Amino acid sequence: MTKTIKNAFYAQSGGVTAVINASACGVIETARKHPDKIGKVYAGRNGIIGALAEDLIDTGKESDATIAALRYTPSGAFGSCRYKLKSLDSNRREYERLIEVFRAHDIGYFFYNGGGDSADTCYKISQLSESMGYPVQAIHVPKTVDNDLPITDNCPGFGSVAKYIAVSTLEASFDVRSMCKTSTKIFVIEVMGRHAGWIAAAGGLIEDYGFPVVILFPEVEFDEKKFLAQVDAKVKQHGHCTVVVSEGCHYPDGKFIAEQGAKDVFGHAQLGGAAPVVANMIKDALGHRYHWAVADYLQRAARHIASKTDVKQAYELGRAAVNLALRGKNSVMPTIIRTSDAPYKYRIGCADLKDVANVEKFMPLDFISKDGYGITERCKRYLRPLIAGEDYPKYENGLPRYVTLKNEAVRRRLPEFDI
Repeated sequence: MTKTIKNAFYAQSGGVTAVINASACGVIETARKHPDKIGKVYAGRNGIIGALAEDLIDTGKESDATIAALRYTPSGAFGSCRYKLKSLDSNRREYERLIEVFRAHDIGYFFYNGGGDSADTCYKISQLSESMGYPVQAIHVPKTVDNDLPITDNCPGFGSVAKYIAVSTLEASFDVRSMCKTSTKIFVIEVMGRHAGWIAAAGGLIEDYGFPVVILFPEVEFDEKKFLAQVDAKVKQHGHCTVVVSEGCHYPDGKFIAEQGAKDVFGHAQLGGAAPVVANMIKDALGHRYHWAVADYLQRAARHIASKTDVKQAYELGRAAVNLALRGKNSVMPTIIRTSDAPYKYRIGCADLKDVANVEKFMPLDFISKDGYGITERCKRYLRPLIAGEDYPKYENGLPRYVTLKNEAVRRRLPEFDI
């Protein structure tokens, strides 16, 4: 009996990265190599919302050359969203709607490219589809600049943001050192990382160039007196100091130093402004002149300086997700398994989504220096391969030549759905 060829659905979720499109490229190019097993590849416009609204994109309308160019293009080519499906018990209708859309468009493969929340959604879909009598192979494609997914050694998106922060912190530190005698003595840069300090840790790599740096991790409770003493000592010794502060830096009572009182769409505290808070602490207590910056979108959008390792792994995990589906796997996520630091070696593994969903990976304590304000040599050995190599896009008229897709819509077959 010949197996029916099913279509595939791919969606991007959460904050985009410099390399999430490389994973999309890996998924689509690999699927195109197996027309006998996978029919059309649809994408969700604006992530999972595209599935709920039955707003699907036919990636088959894009040429092979255009899809290949995704590997060098930042952000989410199909649009992403911050939309977390509630639990099955509280909002079963949304999950059932997804299955209805998949059934209407003969979709048997679901590739969800995102972080922890999308892993959870993928896991729930794999469970519900069976009970509704329409099995869907749900494969999670890992992505998060926060690097906080469990089991995998690292997450696509992290290596490039870590490279951007390491390079930017290094260059700014050269600037401060040259001006510190009569001007700025302190430079503060705020980086992403609500609960895990992986991105902030990348700033610690400037120590290899002899620059003094103080890092504020979410994993280490903030002690203002101790912090100021650390900065003061660095300035007295070197004449200047760079401070890298994670947006998730918090006091012992759990309150973020950057907390504004507002909430985001997931109910998390709205953060932003840790850098000026810290800079003003330094000015008020120590009197040093300062400058501060918030990397914000720049750190995750910087495809022009993406890590070659990161781009390669993002593509490989997209490709691996399709290959896992073709092997009959369901409710799994391809992972990176490191086998050697130097020379850097790794292999692609596989994790069950039940072990991934709703689990955060934090910085190991032995990655953070004993004083709580720096990184250890073990952490540096972990980070260096992930930021290694350059994979520059082509340039035209002085700017990177990025691609914009046509994103042609697929005809709707179901009634409208209120989201």
